[in-house]
Amino acid sequence: MRINKFISETGYCSRREADKLVESGKVTINGETAVLGSQAEPGDDVRINGISLQEKPSKQVYIALNKPVGITSTTEQHIKGNIVDFVGHEERIFPIGRLDKDSEGLILLTSDGDIVNRILRSEGKHEKEYIVTVNRPITPSFLKAMGEGVRILGTMTLPCRITRISDRTFRIILVEGKNRQIRRMCSALGYEVKKLQRIRIMNIQLGSLKVGAWRDLTEAEKIELGKMLNYKL
Repeated sequence: MRINKFISETGYCSRREADKLVESGKVTINGETAVLGSQAEPGDDVRINGISLQEKPSKQVYIALNKPVGITSTTEQHIKGNIVDFVGHEERIFPIGRLDKDSEGLILLTSDGDIVNRILRSEGKHEKEYIVTVNRPITPSFLKAMGEGVRILGTMTLPCRITRISDRTFRIILVEGKNRQIRRMCSALGYEVKKLQRIRIMNIQLGSLKVGAWRDLTEAEKIELGKMLNYKL
């Protein structure tokens, strides 16, 4: 199999991150430096920075975290406040997607590199739900513009569902994930986000999980998520 898939199936990282490791010359296969597209098979001695990869775990880890503000959604351990050190899981895990440092709420982490790729490839197809508080009263024109799409980063955002909760707070459901998308959308319309909390990813709800706490996904959640992704968890 391709080296990026081989690495992701060990739970070390996603295929995208594996490609970066290969490009930087940190991966070897049986003592030879790997390149993009290199093939590896079970039994091969695959190493990253000279350290041999473990075999694929018999049971993968899937967890939901209520990420606090200030924690960065990265596996880079030299970054203070990285999400991996914050969780402190005994297995090697990494986040599925991102939730910016200034935001809080639901983020999924896993040891399963394949599910990361499946979810990221399905951008535009799965829902993510947020509760957002802004710095001034919400108007009907603001809700209409947000729902129809806002020009950010040189392109229009996809239509989304948005409802007013209170004078300065709204609920929004996106099916895409551009960098700091909600903050950029609000800014383009003259609003500043004061608080942003993600409360749902696909079928996974934040619920009553306390800020900073995490839990394993339930079997029912994994089954439903697997059906959505056509993938057995």
